[in-house]
Amino acid sequence: MKDFIIPQYPPGAEPHDDRDLGTPARAGAPVSLLIDGIAVTVPEGSSVMRAAALAGITVPKLCASDNLEAFGSCRVCVVEIEGRRGTPASCTTPVAEGMVVHTQSSKVQRIRKGVMELYISDHPLDCLTCAANGDCELQDTAGMVGLRDVRYTPGQNHFDPSGSGARSQAEARLRMPVAEANPRYTPKDESNPYFTFDPSKCIVCSRCVRACEEVQGTFALTIEGRGFDSKVSAGAAGDDFLTSDCVSCGACVQACPTATLQEKSVIELGTPTRSVITTCAYCGVGCSFKAEMNGDRLVRMVPWKHGKANRGHSCIKGRFAYGYANHKDRILKPMIRDSIDQPWREVEWNEALAFAADRMKGLQDKYGRRSIGVITSSRCTNEETYLVQKLARAVFLNNNTDTCARVCHSPTGYGLGKTFGTSAGTQDFDSVEHSDVVMIIGANPTDGHPVFASRLKRRLRQGARLIIVDPRRIDMVRSAHVEADYHLPLRPGTNVAVVTAMAHVIVTEGLCDEGFIRSRCDWDEFQHYVDFVSQPRHSPEAMEALTGVAAADLRAAARLFATGGNGAIYYGLGVTEHSQGSTTVMGIANLAMLTGNIGRPGVGVNPLRGQNNVQGSCDMGSFPHELPGYRHVKLPDVRAIFEQAWGVEIDPEPGLRIPNMLDAAVEGSFKGLYCQGEDILQSDPDTHHVAAGLKAMECVIVHDLFLNETANYAHVFLPGSSFLEKDGTFTNAERRINRVRRVMAPLNGYEDWEVTQALANAMGAGWHYTHPGQIMDEIAATTPSFAGVSYEVLEELGSVQWPCNEAAPEGTPMMHMDGFMSGKGHFIVTEYVATDERSGPRFPLLLTTGRILSQYNVGAQTRRTANVLWHPEDILEIHPHDAEFRGINEGDWVRLASRAGETTLRATLTDRVAPGVVYTTFHHPATQANVVTTDFSDWATNCPEYKVTAVQVSPSNGPSDWQERYSEQAERSRRILPAAE
Repeated sequence: MKDFIIPQYPPGAEPHDDRDLGTPARAGAPVSLLIDGIAVTVPEGSSVMRAAALAGITVPKLCASDNLEAFGSCRVCVVEIEGRRGTPASCTTPVAEGMVVHTQSSKVQRIRKGVMELYISDHPLDCLTCAANGDCELQDTAGMVGLRDVRYTPGQNHFDPSGSGARSQAEARLRMPVAEANPRYTPKDESNPYFTFDPSKCIVCSRCVRACEEVQGTFALTIEGRGFDSKVSAGAAGDDFLTSDCVSCGACVQACPTATLQEKSVIELGTPTRSVITTCAYCGVGCSFKAEMNGDRLVRMVPWKHGKANRGHSCIKGRFAYGYANHKDRILKPMIRDSIDQPWREVEWNEALAFAADRMKGLQDKYGRRSIGVITSSRCTNEETYLVQKLARAVFLNNNTDTCARVCHSPTGYGLGKTFGTSAGTQDFDSVEHSDVVMIIGANPTDGHPVFASRLKRRLRQGARLIIVDPRRIDMVRSAHVEADYHLPLRPGTNVAVVTAMAHVIVTEGLCDEGFIRSRCDWDEFQHYVDFVSQPRHSPEAMEALTGVAAADLRAAARLFATGGNGAIYYGLGVTEHSQGSTTVMGIANLAMLTGNIGRPGVGVNPLRGQNNVQGSCDMGSFPHELPGYRHVKLPDVRAIFEQAWGVEIDPEPGLRIPNMLDAAVEGSFKGLYCQGEDILQSDPDTHHVAAGLKAMECVIVHDLFLNETANYAHVFLPGSSFLEKDGTFTNAERRINRVRRVMAPLNGYEDWEVTQALANAMGAGWHYTHPGQIMDEIAATTPSFAGVSYEVLEELGSVQWPCNEAAPEGTPMMHMDGFMSGKGHFIVTEYVATDERSGPRFPLLLTTGRILSQYNVGAQTRRTANVLWHPEDILEIHPHDAEFRGINEGDWVRLASRAGETTLRATLTDRVAPGVVYTTFHHPATQANVVTTDFSDWATNCPEYKVTAVQVSPSNGPSDWQERYSEQAERSRRILPAAE
């Protein structure tokens, strides 16, 4: 009985029905029938099994699950239907008006018992010692049908390695050994670090295979052989679960009705006894999970079927990579030091906070109130982020607050704000199920947003069309049962040119939705835009030499998007992290308005946020020029709202962004920084400049789980709490506000919001929050888009998407349905301006960076889990032509150098990248990939241009002198004095 645990709901919360109803829900006209004398009405197309379950009647099942299409192989769910011959499977039999069903007749019971007897005859009887004892559907079903004995004589089987026919270890010991081992026995596969595969317990129900196909879309598993020789296989001959195409999403483990696929954590810690619903702290999809516990020990994370973002699915990170929360590297005691060349000294909280407060106040007294600032985190909750920016404005009395969200997605806020009037995506994730054409530009969903990618792949298998705009051949271009109609492999830095060329085709070929434009957009601005985009210099043919995209492919892709039905655009950091990131976002918005693809299911402009709370950290006012709700700090009426709430006067002058803070630090005017949950030394561009800025500061406070790279230059370290140890909310890429619930007590003693409050109070603030719900109440009282949000509302509705207010008390899943937030949609001219970062004789290649499935951001969390087995180091992807020209072979060390710096890493030869382009990830501090990225940035938002760096690649003998010096410096900076006796 997988997922048998009833969630632990907070007071007042409505419980959800977590039962597995056997088959998926259907939408159709109502159909009424009788099941065991009980009248039930269900939608047309529903199965008899689901109808019975909804009537409170449990029909035994093994191969059925309500997240998979009916299969009808196990024959345990047979029923009798009056007027029909035989005993059909209830999972594959649709209901009919007036149908009369009997689920417990003597004939049905006899058949079920006989079927179960056959299953058990080829199954080990080690239930008492099995890890799935009490959590096994086979065990439960045997009890349900009344099976008490197996009449068959033990013989050939799949579970006894000796071949003696024994069904248990005890029986095996009593039998004489045989000359040959059992050829049908397959040993347990323990290659995957997170789960085991024990074929001896497999009943070949195919649920794991179907979950891999229907839910995940990887098609890594198959049924090999026929009849009694059938067995589940993970890939080709010689493959195991680690080396196969399996992506360790856990869908197969969740689907398995026996202990065939079982989490190693359950084997070690035992069957969980309670659970808490919470939200994943990795990417911006915002998956809901049941954290299943034994006492206060987390046993496993199971994707929650009622989670509106993930609908019961997960990826390797959210499902399995939570072990970092208990990793030995966690720092649990506050630490201080007078200078960064000294070792750390552990102290009590009061001493650390007093030390930090005195330092920061002293700097303001000496250098002025604008000499210190804060950096908020896209990994922390909305409430924690709100308090950190409040610390800057209400305690430091300046607007020196910035966030990593600006470093990745600020062009989204600017571009969509200018065109649509709001700074966020337009749809919910369910919308993709109604898309006919999907364009992905500058995003890699299978690696960065895998649960959304699975939903997208399902829609593509149903017939939707796909356009990929990316310099690299990502998995979505071509993978199992999914292939893009068009891949436009543009040269890095030419996004604006490609998007404008697509608009040129749509306009000049008369493919615009004129009715939509006239009714929903500013017509005069549209006419001006048409004059601009119709110019021959914007045609695909004129742009081909610049972009590297074949004109014919670009024209065909533009026509498909304009004429293919519901068109949705999904984009990521490959759009925003450019010098023209904001321009590209506006160009994407132009495309959506040109084709009328706004304001209904299946369409829209949808940014895929990289971290779990990128959207929320923007919403909470982390930018130096904007208060919560994207309202400019210069506006007196906006400041008045917060001045009344906070009881202080707010500085009307915008503060410093992170690059400005670092520049000012080097110049000597910026002296103190409080950095919560962010590692700017590894994640921000131009590492040398970041290091110089941090080194020049006199007080750097790092508030995090681990001694990260930024902490090398810190004077105070405040231990943080993981998402498992706190209450709060995250806001995902679809504007969905999800509850984060405390699963276990903070190992450091405090949740992060409490630490920020303690620091503020040490500086004289006088804050008195006792629960993050009170912080959310303050957010709602001061921020119009959150006006209707409270913990009570979130408990009642599960989650809401802002805006949530009087006009939309249950939130807004879809934006701009009747009109844009700005009234009319605004077409904006998108002139292509080449980046100042150019390739040339010294640096002839273009480097672009990204992420990989198993790792997350700077890797601080995932590197401290078994995920390192899949990605132990950053690798440089280089085309074989470029490698041959430079004498580089597979696996060689190479020097990667730019105008900003150099590093070394190993190379892999691949045609995923085009000649002239190289690619790497930034997950490992040993590589410090951002040492080569430059300080060029988006013209409107200062978002760094990570995606275009001119580089040279040459053979190397191993780590560079700089890497070795950096490693030595990092090791020295992490020295901790032994605790006093």
